[in-house]
Amino acid sequence: MENSLATLLLLVLFLSPSLHDLPLAADAISGCGDHCRDLNDCEGKLICIHGKCGDDPDIGSNKCGGGDDEGEHKSKHKPTKKKKPHKKRKHNGGGDDDGGGGGGGGTCKPHATIMGCGGHKTYSCSPPISAHTKAILTYNNFEKGGDGGDPSECDGHYHSDHDLVVALSTGWYNGGSRCKKKIRIMHKGKSVEATVVDECDSMQGCDHAHAGQPPCKNNIVDGSPAVWKALGLKMEIGEVPVTWTMAD
Repeated sequence: MENSLATLLLLVLFLSPSLHDLPLAADAISGCGDHCRDLNDCEGKLICIHGKCGDDPDIGSNKCGGGDDEGEHKSKHKPTKKKKPHKKRKHNGGGDDDGGGGGGGGTCKPHATIMGCGGHKTYSCSPPISAHTKAILTYNNFEKGGDGGDPSECDGHYHSDHDLVVALSTGWYNGGSRCKKKIRIMHKGKSVEATVVDECDSMQGCDHAHAGQPPCKNNIVDGSPAVWKALGLKMEIGEVPVTWTMAD
């Protein structure tokens, strides 16, 4: 009987954890990235986030230096700024994708398609300029309070309906390289020279900045009332196939 009790006592002592294996209060304090169950498990100003000790975002502590675990700390990267859209000269009409040099005529191909905008394509280019460049003439009021909205890009001014001025599609506008230059517009034996004062944006559209209008086609010559009158055209038509070339 005594031998059995002694054997049982030895077995209990052998299976029980040693005192030095038990965690002490000092060992329960966890550092950066260590596992934790509540706030008291983490040292100093660290807090328990998703089961691990980390910096407290409310007080801006930075002992852990940001951490490597995804979702543990807020990203320190600044959000990318949205690119400011190009100013768009409002216009009436646009031209078809087939014929007339529009919708990617010549060697110009679409840059992108604006989803949720009727599938309108954007263009960073326009058909090559020749002695008889095919285009679509549209109507624009360049006066203050007219269709044009802001002052013209080339000179920062508004222009009277009596002024012979035009806006060109983005590719033909070419970053403003044709600003204040004259072009000759031709239609059925008549011609008129007009000054380039603005861009008809082929890259942006269908948003608040562009009054919900789609981007210009890449073959637009947006003319003032004086241009239409000089060619003997009625503005009510909205758009007319023409040809044009540089006059300067």
